[in-house]
Amino acid sequence: MTLFLGIDGGGTKTEFALIDATGRVLATRRAGPAYHVEIGMQSLQHLLMITVSGMLASLSKSADDITFAFVGLPGYGENSALLPQLNRILEGLLPKQRYRCGNDVVCGWAGALAGAQGIAVVAGTGSIAYGEYAGRSARAGGWGELFSDEGSAFWLAREALALFSRMNDGRAPKGPLHELIRDHFGVTHELDVCAKVYGPPALSRSEIAALSPLLTQAARAGDVLARRIFEAGAREIAALVHAVRDALQVEPDFPLTATYCGGLMQPEGLLLPLFAQALSGSGRNYDLRPPRLTPALGAAVFAATLATTVLGADALERLQKNDIGEDAQ
Repeated sequence: MTLFLGIDGGGTKTEFALIDATGRVLATRRAGPAYHVEIGMQSLQHLLMITVSGMLASLSKSADDITFAFVGLPGYGENSALLPQLNRILEGLLPKQRYRCGNDVVCGWAGALAGAQGIAVVAGTGSIAYGEYAGRSARAGGWGELFSDEGSAFWLAREALALFSRMNDGRAPKGPLHELIRDHFGVTHELDVCAKVYGPPALSRSEIAALSPLLTQAARAGDVLARRIFEAGAREIAALVHAVRDALQVEPDFPLTATYCGGLMQPEGLLLPLFAQALSGSGRNYDLRPPRLTPALGAAVFAATLATTVLGADALERLQKNDIGEDAQ
C-alpha cells in the first residue's frame, strides 16, 4: 500500500494525517506545539517520533510502510544554521530520501488549495502567506512575533495588552476590554498585569496568543477600539497576500485564487469577513475561496506530490469529506 504522511506543526498544536493514494484517511492525531524556538529541538523530535510511532502502531504498520512524508514546521527557514538539524528531525524513523521538511505555511497552502495555483494566508499563532503561480513561488510575513506576524493571534493579543495599558493610563477611553483583561488575570491593581505577563515565569508565545479571544469578546461587546485592532489586522493580512501576488508577477486584473487557514480565519470569527472586505477593496482581482483541505491533509497531499504521485480528482474529493478533528483510527 502507498502511504503518505503529513505533519502540520504549529505554535499551538501539531496535527498529523496518514493517507493512501486513493484519498482514504487511515489515521489522524493531534499533539502539542512544534515551535522549536519555544520547546527546544529535542522536545520537537520527541513529539514527532512518539506521535508518528503511535499512529503506525495503531494500524499495525511500521515506518517502512510510509512512501513519503512532509513535515511543516513553524520557523523553518528563519535560521539557516538550524536547517541541517531540522532536516534530520525524523532521522531514526525514516531515511532522509523519504521525507522532507519545510515551513508550515506550505501545509496551509497545499491543503487550502489542494495543490492548485494561488495564494494561501495562514493566520494562527503567527501569520504568513505563500503562493505558487506559473512555476514561481513566494512567501511574505512569518518573520516572528517580535517584529512581524501582523494580524496573528499573538499580534492581536499584544495589541490588546497595549490598548489595556492606554485605557488604564487615560490615553484611551476605557471600554469592555479593560475589565475583561483585569478579570482574566484576576488582578486588583492593573500594574500587576505586568507580573502576570513578564513573570517569573514569563508567558510563552503560545500563552500570549491565547489571550486574543479577550479582544474578540471586547469587540463583540461594543468596544470600538478593540474592533479597530481587528480591522488593522485584516488589512495587514491582506497586505501579505498582495505582497505575494506582486512577487509572483500576477497581473492586477487576473482572478487569482486566494484562500485562508489557521485558527483566526474561522467563518464565525471577526477577522475573516474583514479580510475579505480588505481584499475586495484593493483594486486587484481575487477569487476568494474557503479552504478545501486541512493543513495536515495538505501536508500529506504535498508528500504525495514530492513522491511524484498525482492524486486524482476522486482522491481529493474523498479527502475533502474527511475532518481532521477526530482520530480516523
